[in-house]
Amino acid sequence: MAGGAEQGRIGPGNRGRCPGGRAVKPPRRITVFTHHYPEDTRAAVLRLVEKVRDRGVEVRFPPAEVEKHSIDDQDGCVLNANEDDATDLAIVFGGDGTILTALRACAVSGAPVFGFNYGAIGFLSTVERDQLDEGIDRALSGDFDVLKMPALETEVGGQRRMGVNDISLHRRANSRVATLEYSVGSEQLGRVRSDGLVAATPVGSTGYNLANGGPVLAWGVEGYVVSFIAPHTLTARALVVAPGDALRVANASERDAVDITTDGRPVGELVPGESVELRFRDDQVSLAQLDGATFYHRFREKFGRLAY
Repeated sequence: MAGGAEQGRIGPGNRGRCPGGRAVKPPRRITVFTHHYPEDTRAAVLRLVEKVRDRGVEVRFPPAEVEKHSIDDQDGCVLNANEDDATDLAIVFGGDGTILTALRACAVSGAPVFGFNYGAIGFLSTVERDQLDEGIDRALSGDFDVLKMPALETEVGGQRRMGVNDISLHRRANSRVATLEYSVGSEQLGRVRSDGLVAATPVGSTGYNLANGGPVLAWGVEGYVVSFIAPHTLTARALVVAPGDALRVANASERDAVDITTDGRPVGELVPGESVELRFRDDQVSLAQLDGATFYHRFREKFGRLAY
């Protein structure tokens, strides 16, 4: 493999390119995730169940999916399964938010996530919705590559929290502008009055961070980016942080707490005088991609068209 990279990992010689070759065996257990609009995805779910029936593959439906799609108890289907139970593959019919949910759920087992784009952009999706039959066949045959991707982690309320896209701290509605101090390693870098701060992985750099004017990091770049939400200063600039350096953020506001979110999900708060530490963790989740896919092609197709 180019650049001496391990299977499933982007190496120095092929940054931004998914590694070639078949990466996984055909799955025997599949867990299904769909977005919040079951009328859009029910036909796809039923098609998947139909296709696995003769393959001896077990399809697992978490409680939310059973309720959304009124799945009946039938051969090959496991109802009300825990979404983070061991599985060989997660299949997603949804957008990037649903794919992120599946990636977090599969972080412990290491199962890859194969996404069908039923969302608005689908930057993380493996195939488009009009490739349903071909995509299901490729997923069931293991005919895809696995891209190992990093995450950010922190501890909130004594619990480990992980963000595949980003971890953000932001002021609450109707509260004053937040004052946040931030440091990397042992060096304090500044105190910024703003609506908040976002730390994003390369995967998440095209999300909240991009809206803040932060730089896009190609998949395979080791490190993360810190940017500010509506800073009330001309000197606050986004910063790319090395993977081994921890980011510490302190709430220097006088009276107002700030909310902490991971991938857009509220997980806690940071009261004045307290701080939180964020760290980069490599190879935390696994995303299914078709052979030959590149980050740069994906970036052009998903975002370039928005410029016209």
